[in-house]
Amino acid sequence: MSLQPTHADSALFPPEAMRRWAARCFAASGMPEADATLLAESLVQTTLWGIDSHGVSLLPHYLERLLNGSVRARPDIRVLRNSPATAVVEADQGQGIVVAHRAVREAIAIAREQGVAAVGVRNASHCGAVGLYSRAAAREGMVGLSFTHANSIAVPHGGQRPYFGTNPISIAFPRTHGEPVCLDMATTSIPWNRVRNAQREGHPLPPDTAVDAHGTPTTDAQQATAVMPLGGRDFGYKGYAMALVIDLLCGPLVGNTFGTHLTSMFGEVERPQAIGSFFIVIDPARFAGGPALAAQVEAMARELAAEPGSPRMPGDPEYEVAAQRERDGIPVEPALLEIFKAIGARLGVGDPG
Repeated sequence: MSLQPTHADSALFPPEAMRRWAARCFAASGMPEADATLLAESLVQTTLWGIDSHGVSLLPHYLERLLNGSVRARPDIRVLRNSPATAVVEADQGQGIVVAHRAVREAIAIAREQGVAAVGVRNASHCGAVGLYSRAAAREGMVGLSFTHANSIAVPHGGQRPYFGTNPISIAFPRTHGEPVCLDMATTSIPWNRVRNAQREGHPLPPDTAVDAHGTPTTDAQQATAVMPLGGRDFGYKGYAMALVIDLLCGPLVGNTFGTHLTSMFGEVERPQAIGSFFIVIDPARFAGGPALAAQVEAMARELAAEPGSPRMPGDPEYEVAAQRERDGIPVEPALLEIFKAIGARLGVGDPG
């Protein structure tokens, strides 16, 4: 995922204060305290990484769905192990981040027993940044892969109308003496939530990332109706193909629907989304290179850093942003802050900070 710049007019909040406030909001909306805290921590962590499209800016939307009942605050989440190495998590329209954490914990437990695990989730809601879950596996010494799909907001390569979602993928590896190496990316040039943030705050979009209602590329966030696949106009067949196979993995394979049949995340907030996700966890100890894997990842990182230009490992820019934001505070742009204040008043939890 791309890191978004911090704008000069943003207010800065201590991360722990924002965690507490967000948890109070979710608890006031009916979620159990443990789930409310987990959801708040996940959103703040994502913002700390600089992935503002999937961090605390999603709090108003998640609350809207909880209060509308299209996401259940207290779902009956059921885990079915249907073979030694596989499981299906029935989310019962539960909050996607809470459900995904449950699923990856199950995948880690299975991988410890069997060496590899594949766990599918059905009937959930938006599960935030999928790097949360691959990193969770990597911190346990595992290799983690996570995928999810979304409603149609991306134009297929060669097409003009939205069909697939941003359908992200994340893969994380353990690393000696450091945070996991983590690929976390949408299969579109930018995530749709970044467009929504730009619409709310009046910022332009990067070139070759979004299209208007006629399928014409635009940098005007107010005119944008869909995003382009990774690779843009010339090479977007790569992102398009990735989005397609991820939709099949998280949709039909685990009993969910796909493409244009998914409920709109922001346009149909009264309807459940029935979103799917998929997690694969691998125990490196079951393979020849397993005992040395984390050390080899560290060796690769050091070799790359010594190359001309000092290339960094995937995930390192996010960790650098997190260190800075832990120290200075996480940014909340002006329009979002006003929304937060209105939410605090409505729920009786006060202002953030």
